[in-house]
Amino acid sequence: MKTGSRAVQFSLKHPRVLTLLIVMATFICGALATTAVVDTDPENMLKADEPARVFHKRVKEEFALYDMVVIGIANEEHPDGVFNPVTLGHVQELTEFIRTLADPDDPSKRVISADIIAPGNIDNIRQDGPGQVRFEWLMAVAPREQKEALAIRDAAMNNPLIKGTMVSEDGKAICIYAPVSSKSFADQVRTAVLGKLEAMASDNGDRYYITGLPVAEDTFGREILLEMMRVPPFALAAIFLLMLLFFRQIKLIISPLMVAMFSVVCTMGLLNASGFTFHIMSSMIPIFLMPIAIVDSIHILSDFYDNYHKFADRRKAIEHVMDQLFIPMLYTSLTSAAGFASLALAPIPPIRVFGVFVALGIMLAWLFTILFIPAYIMMLKEETLVAMAKAAGKLKGETGAEEAGGGVLARVVRGIGQFAFARPKTIVACTAFLFVVAAVGITKIQSNDNPMNWFVEDHPIRVADRVLNDHFAGTYELYLVLSGNSKKLDMAAGTQLIKESLAGALLADDRGVVTSELGRQAEAILSQEPNDSADFDAYLATLISRFEEELDAAADEDGDGWGLLLASLESVRDRGQIFKDPAVLRYVADLQAHLLSAGGVGKSNSVTDVVKKVHQELFESDPAHYRVPNSRNGVAETLISYQNSHKPGDLWHFVTPDYAKANIWVQLQDGDNQTAAAVVRGVQGFMADNPPPVLLEAQWAGLSYINIVWQDKMVSGMGKALISSFLIVFVMMVILFRSVLFGFLAMLPLSVTIVFMYGFIGWIGKDYDMPVAVLSSLTLGLAVDFAIHFLQRARDIFARTGSWASCSKALFEEPARAISRNIIVIAVGFVPLLFSILNPYQTVGILFAAIMGISGLCTLLLLSACMTLMRGMLFAEEEGEDEVVLGSVAVGARKAEQDIRRRDS
Repeated sequence: MKTGSRAVQFSLKHPRVLTLLIVMATFICGALATTAVVDTDPENMLKADEPARVFHKRVKEEFALYDMVVIGIANEEHPDGVFNPVTLGHVQELTEFIRTLADPDDPSKRVISADIIAPGNIDNIRQDGPGQVRFEWLMAVAPREQKEALAIRDAAMNNPLIKGTMVSEDGKAICIYAPVSSKSFADQVRTAVLGKLEAMASDNGDRYYITGLPVAEDTFGREILLEMMRVPPFALAAIFLLMLLFFRQIKLIISPLMVAMFSVVCTMGLLNASGFTFHIMSSMIPIFLMPIAIVDSIHILSDFYDNYHKFADRRKAIEHVMDQLFIPMLYTSLTSAAGFASLALAPIPPIRVFGVFVALGIMLAWLFTILFIPAYIMMLKEETLVAMAKAAGKLKGETGAEEAGGGVLARVVRGIGQFAFARPKTIVACTAFLFVVAAVGITKIQSNDNPMNWFVEDHPIRVADRVLNDHFAGTYELYLVLSGNSKKLDMAAGTQLIKESLAGALLADDRGVVTSELGRQAEAILSQEPNDSADFDAYLATLISRFEEELDAAADEDGDGWGLLLASLESVRDRGQIFKDPAVLRYVADLQAHLLSAGGVGKSNSVTDVVKKVHQELFESDPAHYRVPNSRNGVAETLISYQNSHKPGDLWHFVTPDYAKANIWVQLQDGDNQTAAAVVRGVQGFMADNPPPVLLEAQWAGLSYINIVWQDKMVSGMGKALISSFLIVFVMMVILFRSVLFGFLAMLPLSVTIVFMYGFIGWIGKDYDMPVAVLSSLTLGLAVDFAIHFLQRARDIFARTGSWASCSKALFEEPARAISRNIIVIAVGFVPLLFSILNPYQTVGILFAAIMGISGLCTLLLLSACMTLMRGMLFAEEEGEDEVVLGSVAVGARKAEQDIRRRDS
């Protein structure tokens, strides 16, 4: 008794007990899966201690930044756009509603009402007489008259801080930015706002849109979990119908679907029991696992279907099938598991979890297949199997019994085999040519992802994204953080800096001798040498205190002089407050101008814009004074004035209170990684070509930047994982076949499939995104599966026939039909994925079909052609082949059938 027969003895003897144990295990795992915690945050694609993620979190804390839900209101019908009393009334009502939003089950998840950006929650900055600035709410109450609405429009258009950000430049749209304490609350905000909008419906021509990366990511996470429950059943239904077409017996084909269900439920339950959350990647596990779980079952059923008539005894038939398939199924499962387990090398935690648990699911599927399928067949009634044999026209003694596997599929498969045997050089040459073409296509692949593109074109969130980014400067955010590098001075360097700063204020003559009485008094104070071990900053504070005392006691005519000296000392003290330096603020303005001109950026806001706007209003709104003041004191005056606004804390979104760090809020009009990466490279180039007036360090934060980081890590990580798993699978093939040459042949379909698939992606311009990257691991499993079965069966049949010609004919009977059934069932069975509302599912469906089709054809055509050309190296022929080639297809098949019967008897 061979290994395959021994492995299934328990199943054959105790089928009901085994089935009960599997069902119980499935129920237990299913119960574990119901307590799953859902995590839809793409930020968790990175490790918790990833530097970019740590910095992103720190920036949000330092500048009090929150992820934004963007609610847009557009009106293309009213002549004044959204600036009419009805629309602005709706804006005000919606703003007040949004202020109240919080999760009733978790109050920490809420809208940060103080930081809402909306007409009713933002200041209008305007002049209030010479040297005075007035701050008033842009829209304290909704206007009742059209002229009041137009006054709000004019004030908004006169404020560069909100023009293009909160109000569109064409006046046709307004945005409300709702900051949320947690990204996981974004979808709840969207749902609540949609409910409010239904109650606010009017015929005023207003159109409402909700978008933003937090909304896209949170909503996608919720919808992909719904798709996980909705799409797989349709895929299983399609697979069921195709299998019914092939095997004609409903009771027989239920078993592979049960294996798929057992495998998926147990895997997801074990994932949850291990403490892992259901991430976006985890939700894809059922889709990846189902075809692999079904493939082995179809191989067994196909063999059983084609061989039962030869035994008319289910037990003998199963033992025969398992002897044939046990080792190939074991190795195909191991190689598939190795392909996915290689994802454990990826630097992205959810992908590592995904890879490990798909690998675990594959091995569970293998175990359930070899145990449950034989047990299930043993529980079927004998008349069911007899009906199956009659339906196939294969019952012993029946006319046509010698022509096993008749029908369209059998004829097509035999034709492929005959062509591969007759035209091997043509097949290899065509494959080589297409391989080169595909390799060129690979060079055209662009790595890019955009969470917004995970939705189909007509999804409301994606429609909102297009509309609002047409109207506004951009709903995608990058944060460019500039940090000064102010060194702590020792006493010697510090005192020298003081002398340099005071040199101009001491009123020295051409020889450097201080001539004024005030200057000599200042020199006397400075001449009191400090202790070398003293702290310079403490010494400086003492000096400033002494100078302040002198200023208070000075006569009127000396007040200006002491004030100048004191200002010079304070400039030394404030040397770390680099973002009060006019030269630095002008540099920031130049950097913002570069961002706008380089493309991809709709607008940027910074502390420089605040300073320029307030400075303009201090000079009676004169446009000529929309600039950075010439002195630190001038800058300080604008900042102090801004602190009198209703929301002085808004300043700290752009600069830290110590003025040592500044944040430039960059608005992008699309969420593509390539766009954000180009902006990052552009800033690096600008700062290299235009050094700042002081040493500045530039770092990036924001969700768009986080997406760049994990996408880059995914591309490099998946590449390393694919190479390593490729090598592991090759070694496994050499061990399986005990031949380097057969190992090389086993890798051919895999290699060609990968190159063809990615070449096709490159030529059609499809971005290399997360679904595409992860599908490369699936290629390892499915492509090698077919090759192993084909090569192993070829060696077994050749061992019996001694002739490659006869072997080739027999190969394109039952073995090739089993492979063909798998190709058709899986490829067509996943057509329902194309009707998903999420693009990753559609991508998976298309690439599933491509992988199945390419790998299947490569196995049947290319492997057969290569084996024909290399038969002298692969096999020791026992007879000439030319005469056999000229015979009919049935001759080889009949000889193989007779050999099998002779061996089994």
